[in-house]
Amino acid sequence: MLPRRPLAWPAWLLRGAPGAAGSWGRPVGPLARRGCCSAPGTPEVPLTRERYPVRRLPFSTVSKQDLAAFERIVPGGVVTDPEALQAPNVDWLRTLRGCSKVLLRPRTSEEVSHILRHCHERNLAVNPQGGNTGMVGGSVPVFDEIILSTARMNRVLSFHSVSGGLRPGGAEPVCGGTGLHHAAGLRSQGQLPHRGKRGNQRWRPAVSSIWLTAWDCPGPGSGCPGFAEVLQTFSTCKGMLGEILSAFEFMDAVCMQLVGRHLHLASPVQESPFYVLIETSGSNAGHDAEKLGHFLEHALGSGLVTDGTMATDQRKVKMLWALRERITEALSRDGYVYKYDLSLPVERLYDIVTDLRARLGPHAKHVVGYGHLGDGNLHLNVTAEAFSPSLLAALEPHVYEWTAGQQGSVSAEHGVGFRKRDVLGYSKPPGALQLMQQLKALLDPKGILNPYKTLPSQA
Repeated sequence: MLPRRPLAWPAWLLRGAPGAAGSWGRPVGPLARRGCCSAPGTPEVPLTRERYPVRRLPFSTVSKQDLAAFERIVPGGVVTDPEALQAPNVDWLRTLRGCSKVLLRPRTSEEVSHILRHCHERNLAVNPQGGNTGMVGGSVPVFDEIILSTARMNRVLSFHSVSGGLRPGGAEPVCGGTGLHHAAGLRSQGQLPHRGKRGNQRWRPAVSSIWLTAWDCPGPGSGCPGFAEVLQTFSTCKGMLGEILSAFEFMDAVCMQLVGRHLHLASPVQESPFYVLIETSGSNAGHDAEKLGHFLEHALGSGLVTDGTMATDQRKVKMLWALRERITEALSRDGYVYKYDLSLPVERLYDIVTDLRARLGPHAKHVVGYGHLGDGNLHLNVTAEAFSPSLLAALEPHVYEWTAGQQGSVSAEHGVGFRKRDVLGYSKPPGALQLMQQLKALLDPKGILNPYKTLPSQA
């Protein structure tokens, strides 16, 4: 145990109204009396507890003794400054805000273990947080949970050059190849090969990207103009590019319009109802280029695509990927965003977009669809000038019921977090939810680890 030393905590942490009580009618600790993150300059993001019907569970509140114990465990790693706590209390989409007053920054798994042991003994709720880039509110507190940041757990203790295995600080050893895990390698996995799955981390793939446009609208009443050609191009890609195909992304015309309008990024090809971004990653540049050439010749000759551009140097590859990867940023600048991350049969992937455009009409600014076709993963986004309960009621539970009707999943890759815990039943049967609850209770008997997340509130 580290030696105790006198601590001078900020006065705002410890003062409050005499006799203040918590939401369960019990006296509360000195930190809780002051209320939630009311420092000047706090972003105007509504408190989660005020926007959503959620009630604080009977956890303890942080005391002076707790702060002293944390300082002994992680010297210099206890953050209580209200300004420093503003950002980690707000989610990346700026739609959820917690009111944590303490953030801990351990460096090792041993420090994490000591922190959790103390929190378990004191019944203090903990909210783990990595980069805080989540889409479903899983990384920010709902009430006053202690934020446990992994930002300083970034050391690599050892690396094996033959097997490709590494031993990171604060985690279990990772087997070969995982160190190459890369955003582009995630884009269309499931049915497509994994970029970097060669085991030896010294292997560097030859990467090429193609941006294609096609599919003039075939006429009124077609439902999803041109999406059938998107699917046909995907099938052709898999057949002709095979093992070097590492990503197949699609996006609709409105996505590209918003990227141009809000981010001033220009599409390198002519306007079209749909766009496709294809990436290949192989070990033999000449072999890969030959395969790409044959594919492009076939696609253009058959009329599947009407325009396209290819990039092989990394600067141009990044420029093409920026058009796809910055869609989320463009949407956030368009207004309040209702985000859905769905898994659907690929032949029905875009139907929900046209369904919502008809259903919402002028009540929504834009309804867009884009995603990872190889996974059957649709990112469905609806923008509006501001948050609207009536618009939300038109979207939910309709989107989830529609997805369940296609035997899809309400969360394809973004997780469940806080936002989707009460709609998990559209994808999971009651028996599965009960088993999840039992496993949670086995591993976390007091429920202190990231409460209000993942499991349905009524489970």
